[in-house]
Parts: sequence; structure tokens; C-alpha cells
Amino acid sequence: MPAGPSATRQVCVLGAGSWGTAMAAMCAGKVPTTLWARRADLADGIRRLARNEVYLPDVKLPPGLRATSSLAEAVAGADVVVMAVPSHGFRAVLSDAAAHIDAGVAVVSLTKGVEQVTLSRMSELIAEVAPAHPVAVLTGPNLVGEIVAGHPTASVVAATDPALADALQRLFSTGSFRVYTNPDVVGCELGGALKNVVAIAAGVADGLGFGDNTRAALITRGVAELTRLGVALGGQPLTFGGLTGMGDLVATCTSRQSRNRWVGEQLAKGRPLAEITAGTRMVAEGVRTSAAVVELAARVGVEMPIADQVVAVLAGTTPADEVVAALMGRMMKPELHGLG
Repeated sequence: MPAGPSATRQVCVLGAGSWGTAMAAMCAGKVPTTLWARRADLADGIRRLARNEVYLPDVKLPPGLRATSSLAEAVAGADVVVMAVPSHGFRAVLSDAAAHIDAGVAVVSLTKGVEQVTLSRMSELIAEVAPAHPVAVLTGPNLVGEIVAGHPTASVVAATDPALADALQRLFSTGSFRVYTNPDVVGCELGGALKNVVAIAAGVADGLGFGDNTRAALITRGVAELTRLGVALGGQPLTFGGLTGMGDLVATCTSRQSRNRWVGEQLAKGRPLAEITAGTRMVAEGVRTSAAVVELAARVGVEMPIADQVVAVLAGTTPADEVVAALMGRMMKPELHGLG
């Protein structure tokens, strides 16, 4: 990994969804950047039109951004490889790309999820599939519509190597995208994954017509759940009060741009999950992550009542309109139960 963006020759972003495209566009403002799209027609459209007509049709992409559907071509010569692939496809894409990535090149995950079968975080997958490469995570309240509009935004790059974190901080930061560093990879990654589950619950509450008090209670108790599980799995408590914990949770639970909140709202209106997910190209990671989160919690003996209810609603075993009663009827406890 180079000492900073001035020494970086090329960045590769794998995944041409909205967030991958936005990140590639930001990097291309500094260094030549290649964006990999799984679909050849999408890559071709980006090359011809300088737009991602499927995921970011209103954003003009910079001239320094190149697109391809060839993994080998995408990663060739890259100093930094950024993974913007949904959790369910992360392992396969990285496995195919790994043989073509130069030795020692850092691999950065943008993905906020947990692999369903193994319950692995994305940084753990990188360490398994591409063990010779330094690992980092970029996470935080990253609502793409606001980022591409240039609204002031803050995020976190997490890496155990301070030099790598500093270099990536300089590479990813722009005048409107402020990046902080944090050595707590476990906490940052879990905060990004778990908040999606709470956001589905917040969407259910919105869909049922509840107000700000309910939303505030869900967010606050959601932070308690994030912290309990995160600390049990090796994260640092302060991380969950920061951008990747409370910050991301607030954005995802309140914004109309949040895919996970929207899924919860639609469930509360009585729509079947299959119909909801079939009607959008966007991936709501919380749908896939919820069951894995509950299983992780069971492994370490941590209570996750909000996540439990989300899993039940997604599975169709509990109607959405019964979730709040189930949460409100739980045994009375101290507010800081399990946190100290």
C-alpha cells in the first residue's frame, strides 16, 4: 500500500451498484480508477455515457473513471482494491479476483453484512480468501444520494495498521467526504452490519404509524443491542457511540433513502417479503444479515430482542403489527443491563 494518494497509481472498485459507483467516482477525482461491473452491458453503458444508467442515472461520472466487466482487467495494476459487492456475492467475486491482484495490495470492504453460512464478517472473508493482502473497512452513515450531491458527510476507515488507515484516510477524503480512522475493525464492521437489522424494525414502526418517541426508543435500544453483541465479539464499546454505530443507525433508521427502513415499512403495510425484494434492484443487507446476527448472538449468549423480532417478521412467523407488543411486554430490566 502506498504512503498516500499522491503515490497511488490506480484504484479498482469491484461492484457497480450505487455505492460502488459513487466511491469509484470520488476516487477517480484523485487517481485513475477502474470500476468493475458484473454485467457487460452495464460496463459498456458506463464507458459510452459516463453514467451508470441503472444505479446512478443522474450522476455524470468523471473522465478518470474506466469501466470493465473483466475482473482480471479491473484489478490489474491496482494499488487499492475496494469491494463494493453485497455480502452474498462477496466471497465468490473476491475468490475470482484474488489471483489477479498484485501482492501486498490492500483490499477494502464497503459491504455492511455478515456471510450467512459462515457468519463471517467481510474482513474475515478477505483474510481467508486473500490472506497476503492488508485489510481495511470503510463504513459509516453513507447514504449515497447525499454523498453524490456533495452534502457534508463523515465516515470511518478501520484498519489495525495505522499507516494503512492513514493512507486510506487521505485517499478517500474529499472536500465533502470527511474520513476518520479507527483501529477497531471488529466494532466498526459489526456496527455497519447490525444497524441494518434495527433499521428494518424502525421501518416497521413507521409503517404502523408510530411517531418520534417510538423511533427514538428503537434507535437507542438498538445501540444497546449493537454494543452488547459487538463487545462480546471483540469490539470496543466507544466505537458503537461513534459514526459506525450511533451515526449509521440514526441515518439508516430515519432516512427515506434507507433501503432497510423501507423494507420494514412495506412489511408493516402487509406486503410479502418476496414481493418487496423482487421489486427493487437494490440490496437491503438487513434482510440477509438478520438471521446471521441472531445466530451470532446465540453463540455468545447475548440478548437481541429487536433482532429476534425482525427475524420473526422476515420469516413470516410473527405479523409486523405484533412486534411492538412483543418488545414492550418483555420483562422489566435496568436500562444498562448487559452493558457493564
